Parts: sequence; structure tokens; C-alpha cells
Amino acid sequence: MARVAVIGAGISGLGTALMLGRRGHTVTLFEQDAREAGEDLNRDFFRWARPRVPQANQPHSLLAPVRTVLRTEAPDVYGDLLARGAREYHDFDWFGEHPPHRAGDEDLVTLRTRRIVLEAALSAAVRREPGVDVRQGCRVHALALREGHRPARVTGVQVGTERHQADLVVDASGRRSPVPAWLIAAGCRPPVVESHRTGIAYLCRWYRVRAEGPRDPGRVKTGSTAPFALAGVFPSDNDTFAVSLVLSTSDPTRGALTDPAVFEAAARRFPATAAWLDLGPEPQSPVLAMAGLDNRWTALADDDGPVVTGLVHAGDSLIHTNPTFGHGVALGLRAAQHLATHADQIATNPTGYHTWAAQTLRPWFDTQVRSDRADGQRLAESSPPTDRRAAALAASAFDDPVVMRARAQVRHLLRPAHDAYGTDEVNRHVTAWLTAHPDFAPQHDGPTREQWDALIPAQTAGSGRM
Repeated sequence: MARVAVIGAGISGLGTALMLGRRGHTVTLFEQDAREAGEDLNRDFFRWARPRVPQANQPHSLLAPVRTVLRTEAPDVYGDLLARGAREYHDFDWFGEHPPHRAGDEDLVTLRTRRIVLEAALSAAVRREPGVDVRQGCRVHALALREGHRPARVTGVQVGTERHQADLVVDASGRRSPVPAWLIAAGCRPPVVESHRTGIAYLCRWYRVRAEGPRDPGRVKTGSTAPFALAGVFPSDNDTFAVSLVLSTSDPTRGALTDPAVFEAAARRFPATAAWLDLGPEPQSPVLAMAGLDNRWTALADDDGPVVTGLVHAGDSLIHTNPTFGHGVALGLRAAQHLATHADQIATNPTGYHTWAAQTLRPWFDTQVRSDRADGQRLAESSPPTDRRAAALAASAFDDPVVMRARAQVRHLLRPAHDAYGTDEVNRHVTAWLTAHPDFAPQHDGPTREQWDALIPAQTAGSGRM
């Protein structure tokens, strides 16, 4: 069994430490923040300033791999997550009555919850795990390396004056990880970093439905579009939900949207978000903005093999994606599960882990990059949709369970789009839907540019940058 040091107690770090500990490894988890998610989730979520985790108070939808990994590796955590208010939503719930079951349909479930609820459930389980030592408020500031090896071997971490020995170090310190810089400073070959700016900005505001009113608006889609903006609703735990607006970072109106009144007026122009705001919910937060996003892949191996041994990474340190598709937590827990399953082999030689990551996780990164490039260009140019068949594929999913199943399989990282959508069955069903809707044309259901601009006060339009 290996001695493992995990840097970072976010979701990926907590998951990695828990799964390693439950396989008998000796784990030390280092987290520089002295605070952890506790029992008062609302206080922690709305009042805990977390500049190193800018996505912490943004909306999340936890995809099928999150549920699958937790039910397999930590069913107690999954039960705790539900007990804390997380809700299961099956993609077929849209239809009310589910179609005849097919193998795999049981996995098409989203967990509707705020990120902090999952963090709290994982943190509580890690604290109970006898093989895991949590060092809260303990900042790792360097790696310990053994000299004379090519590639160099990491033998532990440096915390203040203390050197903590480890057979394997896992970097789960997030998208701002200092580890690549440490490796370069130590004379190692540099990690291979591929980064793509998204050109997309997010704004969200949290609400709570009122106790005396309805919990949801009924059968309403959770997303709407305009040529220059996207709007979405994220139903969450304990009667909370988030309204989100997405637009180009070059859009001159985005600074004005940080005004709650302007934000809500704009959100009411989209059918999906208007339906939820019509419930008269109580606002729980200011408008929360996030921009400066990129999709970044960091490989600790190049054409010559691993740049270092004794060290691997997981979560956003490895693969950081723009949150449009909600891949981050799912991919992080999948990596954590693979690490825990193969820790002894990875500690000896990380090549297999790097190969697995490139084969299993990298395709989803490439998909995100392509999608964001197209979305960023479309939003910046306010381009109208032109591909009638692609638009029909998206629209028909809400009428046809066969197409919805394919959509859900892609969304939940179970099948690539070309595989799920490229079947004869799906093609037949989309063709039949188009035949039944001869007047169908690609269009947006959100506001026009003129309607949007009319909502933005002239004195604030273009002011403020995120």
C-alpha cells in the first residue's frame, strides 16, 4: 500500500483522498484554506469568500458519472448528499411517463444541487476515514524531489520546514495549480499545457422559492437562447435555484448586468428564466460574475514520456473546462476513481495514468474547445442558427424519447455525439419529426438585440468589466 499526499481539498482532492483511504492507502490531504464546508450550507455558500475557487458559487448540475462513482465507491456519501437536499432528476422526467427501459437508462440522472452540498458530504466522510489525515490550513509550498533521476522523482511535499514523504503525490489544487511552475523551477521538463480562451462570460443570481408557493413552474425547458446570449435555470437543493446569463466577453452590455434590476429584467426576456422568476422567489445573492475562462489541458508527459514520476494530477489541475457542459466535477471524480484503483502501479510508473487520461478524458476536452469556439464566435457576431437539421435534433428531443435518450447520453458523458446521434434509429426519428413539423425553421426564443439593448440603462451600458 502506498503513502499518498494529496494537494488540495476541493471535490477532486476530497474524492481522491476518500477512495484511496478506503482501499487501504495511507493518505495525507493538505488544504491551505483553514475553513471547510460545514453544516450551515447557506451561510457557507453565500458568505464564504473563496477567490481560489471562483466557480464555487456558480450553478452546477452534477452529471451521471458523479452519481455512478459515488454509488460505487461511497454510497454513504451519496446518501448524505440526498439527505442534505440534493435531488435526482432523470432526463426522461420531462415526459412524465418514462419510455420502455433500455440498458443504461438508469444512468441518465442529474443531481440537482449546489457544489457546496457535495463538498460538505465528501468532507464529512473524509473526516471519518481512519486512513486519511486532513491538514486543514496547511499550505504546500514545494515538491520534494530525488536528485540524479531522469525523469526526476517526486518523493513528497514541503510544508513550511517540514518535509512530508510520500510514494505518490496527487496535485488536486485546481486550475491555478502552482505545481507546473515548481517543476520548471526544479529543472524538470515543462508540463505540456494547451489553453484556449473561451471569450464567454457568466452571470448568475440565486433565488429561493417561497414556502407558500409552487416549487417549480411545471414542464418548462431550463434553457433559452438569443443570437447574442444564452439563459438558463439551474434547479438546486433545498428550494434554491440559479438564473444564469451567458454572453460574449466583448458584449458592451455585460457590465450593466451586474445590477440586479437590470439582470432580472434581461432574464425575464427569456421564456425559460421568466417562468421561474414568475414564481416570485426570494433573491439570495447579488449578481455573481465569472469571466476570464479558458479550457486548459495540462499533461505531465510529453513525447519522451513522463516529465516526472511520483506525481500525477486530477481535477482542474489536469483538465479545466468552461462550465457550459458541467463536465468538471464528473471528470474529476472519474480521475479520482481511476487513481485510487491503480495507485500502486501509478506510484511506480505514471505512464498508464497519463495514457488513460489522454484516451478517456481528453476527447471531452476537445469537444468543449470546439463547442466554445463556435459559441464564442456566434455570440460575438450575433449569428442566427442556420443548420435546420441540427436545430431539429435539439428541438425533437423534447418530443421524442429516442432522441432525448441520445441527447442525455452525450450530456452525461456516456457516449460521444457522433456515436449517440449517428444511429439509423435517431436519424429516422428526427426525419419523422421534421415531416410532422414542415414549417420548422431554426430560431431563437429569446429577445432581439433591440429589445435587449432597450433594457440596459444608457449610463451603465459598457461600464464595468469582469
